[in-house]
Order: sequence, then structure tokens, then C-alpha cells
Amino acid sequence: MTTSDTLLRLSNVSVRYGAVTALDDVSIDVARGETVTILGANGAGKTTIMRAITGHAPLAHGEIHLDGQRLDGMEAHRIARAGVGIVPEGRKVYGRLTVRENLLMGSRLARSKQTEPERLAEVLDRFPALHSRLDESGSLLSGGQQQMVALGRALMTAPKVLLMDEPSLGLAPMLIDEVFRVIADLRELGVTILLVEQNAVMALDIADRAYVLQAGRVVASGSAEELRHASSVADAYLGAL
Repeated sequence: MTTSDTLLRLSNVSVRYGAVTALDDVSIDVARGETVTILGANGAGKTTIMRAITGHAPLAHGEIHLDGQRLDGMEAHRIARAGVGIVPEGRKVYGRLTVRENLLMGSRLARSKQTEPERLAEVLDRFPALHSRLDESGSLLSGGQQQMVALGRALMTAPKVLLMDEPSLGLAPMLIDEVFRVIADLRELGVTILLVEQNAVMALDIADRAYVLQAGRVVASGSAEELRHASSVADAYLGAL
């Protein structure tokens, strides 16, 4: 990958929570139009990477760039406006707002030539089950529907890069399949995706490349195909593939 291919770059990033080092000298590149997944056990530092990119975990060391623009040190809302979209762990749909209002929250951060109605129409075409729920409270939706709202809200921002933090968490197997079909569709459309996911098998099936974290450090990286067939990596960090 050449420097000109790189859309998102973490360079030697370290994050500390008090005396605890959550990330230790982590470097990750994501090329434009690429899907990259970050794998690792609970507590490995996966979510901290997302928090660092979005401005919610200050860096002790290192730099983060998006499309040549330095993000670290910026306020979170400015990072979002720069083109970082996030589907957070646990979805975080606002129950007091309607589905429509949840989706339109994303458009406030958008930098797009499309109008808000055009972006909303695209999201509803992608998630047709939300059509009939637009005026219902977000709290009345199933877990799968809330995940669709969270994805749609992120897409409404017209992001340069889409961060997805454990999108399968807490979902039934059938809904997990649906979420991964959507991610695969977005990949085919050329959306740049950085995916944090516990389900290593499904994540590697849709990713171009992967990084494996252990105790806040990158311990393996390569193409998804390489990691899928690297028995030492699979046995130690990914479980049975």
C-alpha cells in the first residue's frame, strides 16, 4: 500500500488510562475503499482504537490522520465533521427520539453534495424495514432494527471512513447474518470500513485485511486470507477457524 492509497492512518499510537496502557505503539493503515477488521479478545484494546480515532481517548503518543488531515487533538464533533462516521458498540439509539429523528441526527454532521432527503431515501432503500417505523420511538425497536438505525445514522453523515464497533454484539444469529450482508454490500460500493468484531470468522470473510491485538499491541497483521490460514495466529487469538 502506498502513502497515496492510505485514507486513515494510525502511527505509533499509545493510549493510557491512568497507570494502565490500553494501546501501546499501535500503527494501522486503512486504504480508500478497503475493509479492515481488528480482532482480539476482550480487553485487547479494540474499542480504545475506536475511541482514539473519534477523539474520546486522548493519545499519550502518536498521530492519527484522515485523508492527510491530522485528527488527534481535535474535538470529537470536528472529527465527525472531518468525515469519521461511527456505529458504536451497543448501538446507542436514542429511545426518546423517533427513528426518523435518530437518522436525521447524522445529517447534521454531513459534508455531502446530496440533500438530506436524498441521503435519507438511500438509507431507507438499504434498510426497508425502517420505512414503516419512521415515526415510532427508537426504544420500541428490536435489537436488529436498532442496529440498522445506528448504521443508517452513520451513513447519513456521508463519512469518508465508517467505524463499526462490535456490530454483531447481542444480536440473534439470523440478525448477525443480515448485519454482515449489509457490511459486505457497503464494501462492494467502495465504502471505507474499519471494523472491530469478536466474530473472527465472519469478519475475515468480508475483510480485505486484518490486525490482531493482544494486550494493546498489534501481534499479527496481513490479508484476511493469510490470517484465516495462519494456524498459530488462529489458535492463539482467533479461536477455531
